[in-house]
Amino acid sequence: MKIEKTITYFSAPGKENTKDCAEIAVSRAKALGIRDIVVASSSGYTAEIFFEAVKTEGLHLIVVTHAFGFSKSGVQDFDEAIAERLKREGVTFVTGTHALSGMERAISRRLGGGSRTEAIAEAFRRIVSVGTKVAVECVLIAADCGAVPTDREVIAVGGTEEGADTVLVIRPSHTASFFDLQIREFAAMPRDR
Repeated sequence: MKIEKTITYFSAPGKENTKDCAEIAVSRAKALGIRDIVVASSSGYTAEIFFEAVKTEGLHLIVVTHAFGFSKSGVQDFDEAIAERLKREGVTFVTGTHALSGMERAISRRLGGGSRTEAIAEAFRRIVSVGTKVAVECVLIAADCGAVPTDREVIAVGGTEEGADTVLVIRPSHTASFFDLQIREFAAMPRDR
């Protein structure tokens, strides 16, 4: 069987693609009967845009934030007021250790060298896009926290630095079974990275 789908390519990565990504994510979720949209959001900007896009669509939004201490020891980067408001609206929040770095980064920073996990992350960043690495990592974190099922597809959204520029259809897995994760479709991504 042959399936044809549309992929949106942005001329460059970045925050300016966020609203388009939200529309694309909702459209692809509805077309495929997918209920869950997993989105990376470090400050709240992307979470708010995606909430506006999904709030009347019957879709479940899962926001994955940076772990505490990502930018500064003991500090959460995500805006607490935005998080509380969105939680009241039914948005699920997940904060966990980065699946594609975490402890490995601490070891390589202290002892030098690189790890296999960091090599996988760098391959996603360089060969595909930063947003792809972020989207995959967020799905792993969300699955590990029990926020998404591993037996059905989700929409996964990532970006480069700020905002969103990549939309994927993924069948999730837990980090411990990483090689069971499947990127099944690219719905949007930056063409030039």
